Amino acid sequence: MAQRVRDDANDLAAGRIHPQHQANGDEQRYESASYPMSFTKGLDHNTTTGLVEQSGDFEAFRSAIDNGFAEDFTRQVPVPHTEPRRKWEAPTAGTVYELQGPDPQAVTIPPAPALCSDELTFEMAEVYELALLRDLPFNAFVAGGGSAALADSTARLNSLAYAQDGFNRRPRTTNSSNQLDAQTVFRGSSPGVDQGPYLSQFMLIGNASASEGITPEQGFINFGAQRIDQRVLEARQQDDYMMKWDDWHRVQQGYEVRADRFDPCKSSGPGQAFTGQRRFIHTPRDLATYVHVDALYQAYLNACLLLLGNGTAFDPGFDLLSGGGEGLLHDPAGGQKVPLNAGGFALWGGPHVLSLVTEVATRGLKAVRYQKFNNHLRPRPEALAARIEKAQEIESRFPTICGCFSEMASDLQQVVDLIRNHNQSLAGEATALLPMAFAEGSPMHPAYGAGHATVAGACVTILKAFFNTSALFVKINM
Repeated sequence: MAQRVRDDANDLAAGRIHPQHQANGDEQRYESASYPMSFTKGLDHNTTTGLVEQSGDFEAFRSAIDNGFAEDFTRQVPVPHTEPRRKWEAPTAGTVYELQGPDPQAVTIPPAPALCSDELTFEMAEVYELALLRDLPFNAFVAGGGSAALADSTARLNSLAYAQDGFNRRPRTTNSSNQLDAQTVFRGSSPGVDQGPYLSQFMLIGNASASEGITPEQGFINFGAQRIDQRVLEARQQDDYMMKWDDWHRVQQGYEVRADRFDPCKSSGPGQAFTGQRRFIHTPRDLATYVHVDALYQAYLNACLLLLGNGTAFDPGFDLLSGGGEGLLHDPAGGQKVPLNAGGFALWGGPHVLSLVTEVATRGLKAVRYQKFNNHLRPRPEALAARIEKAQEIESRFPTICGCFSEMASDLQQVVDLIRNHNQSLAGEATALLPMAFAEGSPMHPAYGAGHATVAGACVTILKAFFNTSALFVKINM
């Protein structure tokens, strides 16, 4: 029977129809313009335009990724620089095969918004606006939050063509007037995202311990005999980076600008600056601090520990699968039910879900790596902001761009002016560069799809499948 199960699984995998992977065409469309809409971070870039410098570097990089051997590129293009450079993060992980679940190439996502589209302009607007709101408390991101800055930001987003057209491709959750407001802005379009506060209570609460006088609102998660504190290091307000062109250029070259890595005792300098205090996640900057160094599946492992520690019921069907639940006494005529002395542990129990919620993270990461590197190879927002900053230089050298970056800058004039003022105030240069929360900017992998979002989807799917989602969870006013 074991062989039959394995053979059936093999037949299912062999017969799975792989989808057609489709990018937006910007890589091929703008090949002659030094690939302005492709991920090139870590390659050499022109100091004037910010575009990839050496002819053939991008092509060799792309070929090595598609062939699944990144070392081919590093051998072919020797790096003459003496400064340490960052490493690309698993550029060939999407070419592997799996013995559990579909291969990374067996799933896909739609093309990203193309250059010159209203959707791309709107996406860039969202990123700019959030950078300006990085220190705004999350309790403002709800109906009645009362933030004038958030209201102004939302109004600017609603005035853009993509919003005026009804978000007709990748929709956002809106209010009854089909407009973004404080309750819906920056929340995406998944079912239920417009309900409740912006931040999940799973990022705030802990387990109760009556013997120690610990209550859930104190934010301590039981991890065996140890304890996880939900508080994060408090980063200093307006501690933004990459607002000067030279700083931006060094980061795009791939130089390791964060020499101290993540030092929680640091109060200034490259990396992140901290106050020396810890607090519950309170602002977008706090959330950025969390994802800067998290264990990727960390939030979902913590959520699983919370659910287990609070005695949240599993899916009702698991009792039968594990031999638990209620069963009849030996005399069926009696009709009396008693709990059976069996329950899930290695199968349909705590250790099972704890391993599953972390195991699926690697599957999701490999699948999204195929989309990131092999399919879309989409630039990071920090690179698109540089295209806006250098629009005239780029378009004068490469007429095939057709003025798209200048048009985007014009459509985003209001928020770009605010960004220039922000950068002038903090860094002394009135650039349109995207203010970043970290000295090194984005990770060393393309923007689309999102790695954290993919892991979130995979891990949350396991949690929803394993636990009884109709169970009432504790509600706390914090």
